[in-house]
Amino acid sequence: MPGTVPVDSAKAWLLAARPKTLAGAAVPVLLGCALAAADGGFALLPALLCLLFAFLMQIDANLINDLYDFLKGSDGTGRLGPRRACAEGWISPSAMKKGILLVTAAACLAGCGLLRYGGWELIPVGLLCVLFAFLYTAGPYPLAYHGWGDALVVLFFGFVPVGGTYYVLCHDWTAGVTVAAAACGLAVDTLLTVNNYRDREQDARSGKRTLVVRLGAAAGSRLYLACGVLAALLCLGFLFLSRPWAALLPQLYLVPHFLTWRAMIRIGRGRELNAVLGKTSRNILLFGLLLAAGLLI
Repeated sequence: MPGTVPVDSAKAWLLAARPKTLAGAAVPVLLGCALAAADGGFALLPALLCLLFAFLMQIDANLINDLYDFLKGSDGTGRLGPRRACAEGWISPSAMKKGILLVTAAACLAGCGLLRYGGWELIPVGLLCVLFAFLYTAGPYPLAYHGWGDALVVLFFGFVPVGGTYYVLCHDWTAGVTVAAAACGLAVDTLLTVNNYRDREQDARSGKRTLVVRLGAAAGSRLYLACGVLAALLCLGFLFLSRPWAALLPQLYLVPHFLTWRAMIRIGRGRELNAVLGKTSRNILLFGLLLAAGLLI
């Protein structure tokens, strides 16, 4: 119902940006900052620039997905997830393309601000972030439509932002960064998994072959559980790095993660799974805070 939101209004753009997803961008930067602070390398301004870049890239990816899922016909009338701006008629495709160009330019500008802190080697990393934001749903081989979404989440919500933030602040990469980055990527992937679990029937009809579509609903629910459990268990690696609190505190995340998984399989299908989506986002934030606190103690 396009009439509920004024076309091309500030409210339409805010909804298209999907601010509730920004926790997934903030947590990896938080962990990179916590690792740097624990090693004596934290600095406020470059940390804020890392956060700004992560937020802008997340918004950019949301706008790109909104546009290209609409153009591919994936956002049909029976969509179960949060309403999309192009599909609802809130933002026209031509206006969305201009918005994507503007946000991409802003992200690149923020990235350029990081060069004085991290060095010119950050340029290819930034370019890959922009490239894969488009390749996820755009182009002749949209990666999300061929089951690559989960791997990309682990890479671009784990290793790239956690490691990139730490590198900007400390000009190094450590075993602790590897552990935290892998754990973070898996935790954030629970958000994608519950999205794909909810949308599995519509995705199958529209030709979007996510892992949940390929493996089935039962395997998809087990994947959700496994990602969270493995994220917590990976943190036990900090026991070997003389950071016991970073190993132990994230284990508390397993309680809400398990309860959310139980709610997910009880509901099974339909729009009610959006409540599980919100709880999953909360759980990811909790995981990040617990691990960051453990690193700083």
